[in-house]
Amino acid sequence: MALPTFSARTPSRSRVLAAQLARQREHDARWRQQWELHAQYFREQSAHSQRQAVWSSTHSYQRSMSAYQRETVKEEKRVALERRRDRLRVVLQEEQDRLEAELKELVPDRSTLVRQLVKKNVELHTVKEERRKKVRYFPVSNARLFSVESSLHKDHVVSQWQDQISEKEQEEKRRFENEYERTRKEALERMKQAEEKKNAEERKRAEELRQQMEELKLREEEASQLEKEQEALQAKQWELEKIQEERRAAEERRKKSELGYFLIRQYRAQLKQRAQRVQEELEADRKILAALLEGEDADKNLEMARRERAIADAAWMKGVIEEQLQLERQREAEFDVLHRQEAQHVWEKREAQWEKERKARQRLMREVFAGRQQQLELKMQKNREAQEESLRRREELVQELELEREIRRRMKEQQMGQRTARMQEINAQVEQKRQEQREEQCRVEQEEEEDRETLCIQEEELRLEMERMAQKGHQEKIYSRPRSAWT
Repeated sequence: MALPTFSARTPSRSRVLAAQLARQREHDARWRQQWELHAQYFREQSAHSQRQAVWSSTHSYQRSMSAYQRETVKEEKRVALERRRDRLRVVLQEEQDRLEAELKELVPDRSTLVRQLVKKNVELHTVKEERRKKVRYFPVSNARLFSVESSLHKDHVVSQWQDQISEKEQEEKRRFENEYERTRKEALERMKQAEEKKNAEERKRAEELRQQMEELKLREEEASQLEKEQEALQAKQWELEKIQEERRAAEERRKKSELGYFLIRQYRAQLKQRAQRVQEELEADRKILAALLEGEDADKNLEMARRERAIADAAWMKGVIEEQLQLERQREAEFDVLHRQEAQHVWEKREAQWEKERKARQRLMREVFAGRQQQLELKMQKNREAQEESLRRREELVQELELEREIRRRMKEQQMGQRTARMQEINAQVEQKRQEQREEQCRVEQEEEEDRETLCIQEEELRLEMERMAQKGHQEKIYSRPRSAWT
């Protein structure tokens, strides 16, 4: 920064200039040292304040609480899901037990049916054995019934064949019952496996649906957050435009004020007023940069390198303006000791220096405003892209949820159809088994009726034979004598 030079006319003026030069050198050295210290301090404080702001921000607190609430809701949903699974498992077990009980009522148990058949077979065999014994021991004391006994023996052999045929049929029936029981158990096992597989798929789909709902909720929260950020960025942009408009208005006022003061040739008063005006401009620029620094500190979404560079530039500009403000105050104090001739010369040099500094400040402020404007536009563009991506993802999630609901509805209808078909198949098997049992019962009753009729006929024939033999009485048999050989 250039300093005014004065001619050495009087010893007092030389001493003043020497003192000013010494102060200027001390000021420059102190300024450079302070600038380095301030730059290092701002870098450290920037990093520290950034981390501190992130950790103590409302957003971080809300994010932590949101994560805690999500975990709590997730745990509650898991517990509720386990409870629903337990209730569903109990309902399914009760339904399965009820169906098995109904099936057992419709189709008798194999062991019960076997016991009934064995009991009936034993009773028939006992009746036949008693009748056979009666017929067998009756002709022991009567030789005339020998032929009747032979006939009865023949009938007994035939009846034994019939018993063997009946036992074979019963064995075939038991084999069929065993096969039916095995098929029923296999069908129940397949139904159980299919039910377990269906439950596993239902749990998997429920988990996927829950994740999609959570993602949709997060997307909605993200969209709301992006809208808030968009509004904040728009407000910052309006504030920046307002600051620029205020600077332009201040510049216009300054030009008008300079035009008015140009007509007044009171150099000392002009210098003091101009110095105060420059101080006001520097103070306004310092406040603007302080506001920009606060805005940079409050922004948590800038990239680290860009944010540090912007903060460092704004901090450096603020330090420069504060130094110039202090220097202008010193200059204002020096104006009181200047003479009129010196004041005119100083006015011209200071006017040129002020104009140069003003242009430099305006250039720096334009750069700062341009950088801030570029950052805001970049952030707004990223925010719009993020909102579009969030909207697209939400639409995809809604479509996936609709598709999942349609798939679940179709699977439910298919399961109901399969369940109805299985019940119809089981009912058909039960009806077929009942028909076979009725036919078997009719066949057994018919065979028993035939056996009773055969026994009645045999008893009637035996009675008639005994009466006929009793009527004829005893008849001696004629045996032929053996012939002797001719000699």
